[in-house]
Amino acid sequence: MKRIGILGDIGSGKSYIAKNFGYPVFDADKEVSQIYQKDKKIFLKLKKVLPDYFVEFPIKKNEIIKAILKEKNNLEKIIKIIHLEIRKKLKSFIKKNKNKKFVILDIPLLLENKINTSKDILIYVESKKSEILKKLKKRPNYNKKLINKFKKLQLSLVYKKKKSNFIIKNNFTYKSVKKEIDNVLISIS
Repeated sequence: MKRIGILGDIGSGKSYIAKNFGYPVFDADKEVSQIYQKDKKIFLKLKKVLPDYFVEFPIKKNEIIKAILKEKNNLEKIIKIIHLEIRKKLKSFIKKNKNKKFVILDIPLLLENKINTSKDILIYVESKKSEILKKLKKRPNYNKKLINKFKKLQLSLVYKKKKSNFIIKNNFTYKSVKKEIDNVLISIS
């Protein structure tokens, strides 16, 4: 089984690209949402380190946003707790899909949190800044300050692009994206 890691800017369409490979996808954002909704142990850990923000279970998205925007180090505290759980879930996902030809890793801080391995095939998703902004503004919880906080945690896009084995230009049309994905799959199969 080969692991394919998807890299790119926030809002560049990494999840869209990941889904269109047609192989099992580990969607870290989805996993994090489920943790906030279903994992009481994680809630209790968050409540312990940030008691002013995490009051009731399940955790509401606006409580997380408030905690992140209020104090500088809150995001790091949350990530420290959440990422341990994400690593466990990833391990389980890999085990479950070990007989698949490929698995797709849609993990926003893949390189930053050293979740990738040297054998991973890295794909950088490139999109026009204007398209990214348009997509981000359509999100229900669009918050420029929040996005900037997350961007500060990320390695530079230039670095990510350089580390990647492939670049997929995402113009947000299925036909061109599918063609680029097929070209990648042909060259790594």
